[in-house]
Amino acid sequence: MSSDTTTRRGGNSFDHLDTPTLDAESAGLLHAISEHGGYAFVGMAAQAAAGDFRAAEAAREMAWEQLHSGPWHSVLPVWRNAYSMACLRMADLHFAGGEFKEALRVLDMGLIMGGMLLRKDLDAAVEKVSTRARGDSRVSGSGCNGGSSKSESRLVDGELDKAEMLRVLPQKSLSCKIVVKRSALSLEGFLREYFLSGLPVLISDSMAHWPARTKWNDLDYLKTVAGDRTVPVEVGKNYLCPEWKQELITFSQFLERIQATGSSSVVPTTYLAQHPLFDQINELRNDICIPDYCFAGGGELRSLNAWFGPAGTVTPLHHDPHHNILAQVVGKKYVRLYPASLSEELYPYSETMLCNSSQMPEICSTSINRQEL
Repeated sequence: MSSDTTTRRGGNSFDHLDTPTLDAESAGLLHAISEHGGYAFVGMAAQAAAGDFRAAEAAREMAWEQLHSGPWHSVLPVWRNAYSMACLRMADLHFAGGEFKEALRVLDMGLIMGGMLLRKDLDAAVEKVSTRARGDSRVSGSGCNGGSSKSESRLVDGELDKAEMLRVLPQKSLSCKIVVKRSALSLEGFLREYFLSGLPVLISDSMAHWPARTKWNDLDYLKTVAGDRTVPVEVGKNYLCPEWKQELITFSQFLERIQATGSSSVVPTTYLAQHPLFDQINELRNDICIPDYCFAGGGELRSLNAWFGPAGTVTPLHHDPHHNILAQVVGKKYVRLYPASLSEELYPYSETMLCNSSQMPEICSTSINRQEL
């Protein structure tokens, strides 16, 4: 921002973000924050609501410090909601100044790190800012095509060479036929033959109608709908390696790293893993359908996450606390499964944080994928 304070122009809703939930809940939220010692935050929040950008920045920094004051599970919900409030105030001021990319970045931070109280306001604000930003891009002619050829705009071009894949995987990796492949498997058949008996199965032809099957292999499309959005990524070989870390980057930066990974050993592996991307970016959520198999046995959907990475991305051998349905949208992924009865023979870590992961590096290195989603 060019000045210390910024005031909304007139009362035109075109120049600021509508925040009906924040307007209704602001007094109660600020009272709750003050009860937890956030008097300084309350003061800055009041100035931010009046148009003071630096006060909005200060309020967000105060909430950010509270989010990092201890383990994530011990963070009080009121501070997550405080962070959402500060993000909305900052995004509103960026938006009023025509700084749409900055507004989106702040809103995404609110979605990723904030609480649920102001979620609807954040989602509505993202939609409004995104619409304005795309409109400006079309007017200025700064679209994503840039005259690129079809092959250049594709994430995965052609089929993976099987001989090449077998050179990377352990011997006889694809020779096992224990896991059967079924086409047009009914929900009743899935429940009776596999779910209740705890057997894995490969289900083909159940995703052909998903728009994601074609759209997500198009770089221009991904950059258009999600390029300016901020996402959390993992950097490094895998989460068991000492050099592994997490970063927040834009989706366009992430796509650039994916393209560079195969051509340069300097670029570290960057993986968008186990992130609720579809809660954050509605356009991508509209490209998929939740399979009926997810509701087998009358259970509820526990989570809907995305995994998106370059060729060679590795996930160490581990087990999850609930059942999984992996939908491979673009590219291929090699998955190695072991029965639960062999858990102790796979040497799980004794530490609480890693007790679901194996210590055996020769197993950890046997996964391969191409543009996993």
